[in-house]
This record gives sequence, C-alpha cells and structure tokens, in this order.
Amino acid sequence: MAKDIFHQAVRDALIQDGWTVTHDPYEIAPIMYRSKLKIDLGAEKLIAAEKLSEKIAVEVKSFLDESPIYEYHLALGQYINYQIALHCKGKSQRGYFFWQ
Repeated sequence: MAKDIFHQAVRDALIQDGWTVTHDPYEIAPIMYRSKLKIDLGAEKLIAAEKLSEKIAVEVKSFLDESPIYEYHLALGQYINYQIALHCKGKSQRGYFFWQ
C-alpha cells in the first residue's frame, strides 16, 4: 500500500505533539469485509489528569487528482468504512481524517 505524500509529515507532527505511533499502518479486519482495512496511522497519548489513554486512528490524504471533489468523496467513503469497522470491532480509537 503506497503512503500518501504527507504521511511522514503527519506522523512527525503527531510525535512532536507527544503522541506515540503504535501502528503504521493500523490494520483492522472488520466483520463485514473479507480483507483487512489499513488505516494510515494508529497513535495514543496519555492524558495525565485522568491517567487514561486516548487513542486515535489517522487517515492521511492529498487530493492531487484533477477532480478534488471526486477524491474527497472517495476518501469520505473510506473514512466512513473505517469508522464502521472500528465500531464493529469494539475499538476505542477515534478516527481522524487529514487532507491537504
């Protein structure tokens, strides 16, 4: 799976902000699909006041095609699939979608 051109920049920004990248990519095998989905990054950051771990899943996209609205709709569908898969698997990650 090819990484988006901004993948490393987003990864570096997460690390600089205190996140620990736990998966690159973050693979999930949802119940409703036969193959695994791969979310670009999995990361977590401790919330010291509550001593709980906040977890996120990050999908990185750059819309470089001639039709950015078409790419946006493809990416939005992908994001929705990831959210459904995370929910069905009982994962605690919140999904984030980064585009440039």
